[in-house]
Amino acid sequence: DRRYEELTNLIRSIRNAMKIRDVSRCLEEFELLGRAWAKAKGVVDRDGVPRFYLRILADLEDYLSELWEDKEGKKKMNKNNAKALSSLRQKLRKYNRDYEGQIAAYRQNPEQSDEDEEKSRRDSEGLGKFGQIWAFWAFWDNKWNFGGNFWGFWAFFPGIFGEEESESESESDEDWGDSASESDSESDEDDGKFTSLASKFLKKDEERRGAERRREEKAKKKLERKSRREEEEEEEEGGEWEKVKCGVPLIKEKPKMFAKGTEITVGLVVKKLNEILQARGKKGTDRAAQIELLQHLVAVAHEHNLGVPLELKIKFNIVASLYDYNPNLAAYMKPELWQKCLGCIEELLELLFAHPEIFVGENVLEESENLGNPEQPFRVRGCVLTLVERMDEEFTKIMQNTDPHSQEYVEHLKDEGRVCRIIARLQRYLQGKGSPEELCRVYLRRILHTYYKFDYGAARRKGQTDGRARRDGQRDGEEEGREKEDGQEKEEGEKEDRQAKEDGQKDAQGKEDGQNDGQKEEAQVKEEEEEEEEDSEALMERLCRFVYAKDRTDRIRTCAILCHIYHHALHSRWYRARDLMLMSHLQDNIQHADPPVQILYNRTMVQLGICAFRQGLIKDAHNALLDIQSSGRAKELLGQGLLLRSLQERNAEQEKVEKRRQVPFHMHVNLELLECVYLVAAMLLEIPYMAAHEFDARRRMISKQFHHQLRVGERQPLLGPPESMREHVVAASKAMKTGDWRRCHRFVVNEKMNGKVWDLFPEADQVRAMLVRKIQEESLRTYLFTYSSVYDSISMETLAAMFELDLPTVHGIISKMIINEELMASLDQPTATVMMHRTEPTATQNLALQLAEKLGNLVENNERVLDQRQGAYGGYFRDQKDGGYRKGDGYLRRGGFRQERSNY
Repeated sequence: DRRYEELTNLIRSIRNAMKIRDVSRCLEEFELLGRAWAKAKGVVDRDGVPRFYLRILADLEDYLSELWEDKEGKKKMNKNNAKALSSLRQKLRKYNRDYEGQIAAYRQNPEQSDEDEEKSRRDSEGLGKFGQIWAFWAFWDNKWNFGGNFWGFWAFFPGIFGEEESESESESDEDWGDSASESDSESDEDDGKFTSLASKFLKKDEERRGAERRREEKAKKKLERKSRREEEEEEEEGGEWEKVKCGVPLIKEKPKMFAKGTEITVGLVVKKLNEILQARGKKGTDRAAQIELLQHLVAVAHEHNLGVPLELKIKFNIVASLYDYNPNLAAYMKPELWQKCLGCIEELLELLFAHPEIFVGENVLEESENLGNPEQPFRVRGCVLTLVERMDEEFTKIMQNTDPHSQEYVEHLKDEGRVCRIIARLQRYLQGKGSPEELCRVYLRRILHTYYKFDYGAARRKGQTDGRARRDGQRDGEEEGREKEDGQEKEEGEKEDRQAKEDGQKDAQGKEDGQNDGQKEEAQVKEEEEEEEEDSEALMERLCRFVYAKDRTDRIRTCAILCHIYHHALHSRWYRARDLMLMSHLQDNIQHADPPVQILYNRTMVQLGICAFRQGLIKDAHNALLDIQSSGRAKELLGQGLLLRSLQERNAEQEKVEKRRQVPFHMHVNLELLECVYLVAAMLLEIPYMAAHEFDARRRMISKQFHHQLRVGERQPLLGPPESMREHVVAASKAMKTGDWRRCHRFVVNEKMNGKVWDLFPEADQVRAMLVRKIQEESLRTYLFTYSSVYDSISMETLAAMFELDLPTVHGIISKMIINEELMASLDQPTATVMMHRTEPTATQNLALQLAEKLGNLVENNERVLDQRQGAYGGYFRDQKDGGYRKGDGYLRRGGFRQERSNY
């Protein structure tokens, strides 16, 4: 029994571990179970393998199989459980081989119970010592034939049993049942049913089941009494839950701020406000209830006409309580709290505009506040700029934590107009009462909501202006002169009318002082309309110039410069954006800036490169995009997502911090467009360079990423029609290598590429026209580099017809190649032909040149080794090398391509 009890306890522990999916605990308990089973081997050999042991082996095998097949669950397991699962599965499969037949028999009939073992075990537990005595007597009665005389057996073995403890009355009743009132005749009739006297006194199955049922009912009733007692205690203590009748709504009364009949004064309300604020931040404080109390306090102050300053002070605290509702910095506001916050800030600004005599500042001490004395200037402690800045940060967090592909994101994005209006109103308020530092802060908020938006209205007006200018240019000079004279006369008449109106307005103001407020409102409305009509270029210029002049912190000025450059680049003002970037020298020390500013710098450089590409400045576009694209982490550098890294590089806390730096989805730069622009720019630079330096052993790559894509395309065993953007660029590169510009153009500009990339540009038609022209020119250069050795002379007219270029363009391209010593040829002007000079080495000469180059490298390495030993380096090739990298000149090749260093 002791061995079986030990086995039962271990099996119970294994089952508990299985319920909570603790595989490592299962492994430990299984090893202990194996040791306990080895100790109980003597009992098992005599009685056989118990059925409960087979049951746990089968259940554990099924459990491990289920865990092993659950791929998702295995991924979520920790390291210890995953290791324990593999180990326990192998051990159990090896262990169960000894019991395969018995486990299979159990699986065929799992419901069958081992009645003999359970019956004997429960009988021995239920009968106690007397049951053991009767069983012992029955054994010796069969052996020595006492003739059913139990007392003779007792006399035969005197003193063999000690004094036995009597069991309690309740246990005796439960064990032996309620059969005490049975008659002697019934017992006599039952004597014939038993083979031995011991089996007569053992419990029957029906009696045992009845006793178990009664114990279960007793435990159930005890549990019910305990739960009923707990419910009564909760009702007496006034618990959290309240019972209401069905269909009757629970109406809670508003908390009473003041006792009935109390005179409400400013001091009393301020005292109550301080009491509410003292609980702020303490553990167990109900933040929602605090907000409700403050709102109720505002209503009380407004109802008793205690003054606008007091309402302002309470509203400042309401907004601060809304911000403190989420103690976690990563959590964002709920929609209802966000709308309440916006409404409260708008009410604050309304009160400040309506009562300009109230001074609000964060430097006002609580002792010097004046909330109710009209004889002195009203002073309120608070900073509306800080509240608006926190509101803007909360809006960014809401956008970061919302699914960008859901309708909810669109609904939240609609609030940006409301946020921008609040910032604009705060700007107008601080322009009259704020300091230059505060104005710089609010200007930066305005800039951050403007710099990334394309001004379609300004673009349309610019197009209309250009069209009107072209039409005006076709008119005669005389008509222009007459129009100027008429315009001057009209302007003079309009000036006189405006002067007369202004004089009339001044007279009216002198006569009627009561109209001042109305005129101020009209002026304010007019100012708002003028700001709305102001295009984004003028707005950014005005705001940024103020920040450049007044800001004393480097961070605000740096952010303003980067946003200004981004806005210029977005609207295709390349030269202004480039000059501002070069004059700022931000590229020299941007690595010391904080991560959000670095992300803004990366976004600006990307937008600058895309702008250069739209303008046809391929080399500048490639240089601007090189750092971002060559890193392979463009998504992370632009703040548009995190790359999958190992846990050693980034822990959970660092991941949370980096997620808070992410840019909202509506501000993202299209990564596929960015990669396509970079690859096309690299193609237009790399393919002619590769054709010009085909046999140059010292040739270096301009773009490693572009060469990687070429190698990937060459390794493909079966080349089909291109599908992805990268495959289109690789196919276009192969076509350009042979000088087939039409096929190259079809691969770069087609319906699929238009939908993915080119239609995303504001001026898509101009970009496509620029691409066609660049492909024609670079294909012509590649054709001349590749096939110049075949021709003795070639007509420029033929080249112009092949590449559909006009003759002056072809002449300019060939002349530039000859001047740069890229093409060994001369121009024959009378016949308009290109005369080729035979300077190309043969295949043997190319091999000899490569051998000489390798030998030169070998000698140079030997000289360096000698220098390390002797200390004097007499490098023969040090001054004669014309390849490689030279400071300030970029990569220089013999008569080849010079890649200038980027200035940014």
